[in-house]
Amino acid sequence: MTAPLHDTPADADPTADVAPAVDAGVKKVEGRSLKQIAWNRLKRDKVALAGGITVIVLVLVAVFAPLIVSLLGHPPNEFHQEELEDLTNLPKGAFGGMSWDFLFGVEPNKGRDIFSRIVYGARISLLVAFLAAVVAVVLGTFFGIIAGYFGGWVDALISRVMDVLLSFPQLLFVISLVSVLPDDLLGLTGSGVRIAVLILVIGFFGWPYVGRIVRGQTLSLREREYVEAARSLGGGQRHILFRELLPNLVAPITVYATLMIPTNILTEAALSFLGAGVRPPTASWGGMLRDALATYEHDPMFMVFPGLAIFVTVLAFNLFGDGLRDALDPKGTR
Repeated sequence: MTAPLHDTPADADPTADVAPAVDAGVKKVEGRSLKQIAWNRLKRDKVALAGGITVIVLVLVAVFAPLIVSLLGHPPNEFHQEELEDLTNLPKGAFGGMSWDFLFGVEPNKGRDIFSRIVYGARISLLVAFLAAVVAVVLGTFFGIIAGYFGGWVDALISRVMDVLLSFPQLLFVISLVSVLPDDLLGLTGSGVRIAVLILVIGFFGWPYVGRIVRGQTLSLREREYVEAARSLGGGQRHILFRELLPNLVAPITVYATLMIPTNILTEAALSFLGAGVRPPTASWGGMLRDALATYEHDPMFMVFPGLAIFVTVLAFNLFGDGLRDALDPKGTR
């Protein structure tokens, strides 16, 4: 008989030498949450990141408008007649009077600082767009989840209401409403009344779009296993609606809200352009475009800057919204 090459003690672990080799040869796999997967997808989308950074910059500009204007501009409603030609009332110098003192030039006829009015106009556009989106999301989520979960006559009634609102001429309604509004309403005066009306009307006519999406998602989710399990465990309707279904609707609601904001910005600009927005002299991008119609042939820069502000803002929100939609898509491969 041949003696064994190595004597193994009786109490030795036979896998002691194998474990380090396995650990060294196999890479450890870590699980990732849905948030981590979405963030990794979003980080790879450079266009969406650029849009998101632009959105953050625009929000900061709107929030710190008084500080920015005090450092780089002049009060938005301050007249500077010395910057205008005596005969034509057009800005002195090239490109609408652009200089280190007036970065975007001055308005024809009035001499107000265009840069300051663009910065303050961002406050109006973003305020109306964000708050109108909040109103639409709250109403749309509530009625959409109710219609999708209960079905039957409740679903039919809410769906018909959504159809009626979607077919209603929103712009004409706002113009008609603004024309009969008093100057003072519920403690608000001047432009405050117009801003409140714009937020409520745009949000009210926007909730059916959110409601349709939430209703369709709820119809799919209400038959899932976890909903049936909640029912079998004695969960009430309120628990199922707001603890089981609503958390799974956050992703599509967030994406649609992000894509709704640029539409609200365009709506507010259109209403201000038509004279149904905020009242002068409050700065508004749409109102500036309206004022530029009279002098754009002689001073096109007055029309360029508010138009460019609307274009950049809407484009940034759309790019970020598209990227967020791709990142939150569970079937996506990006």
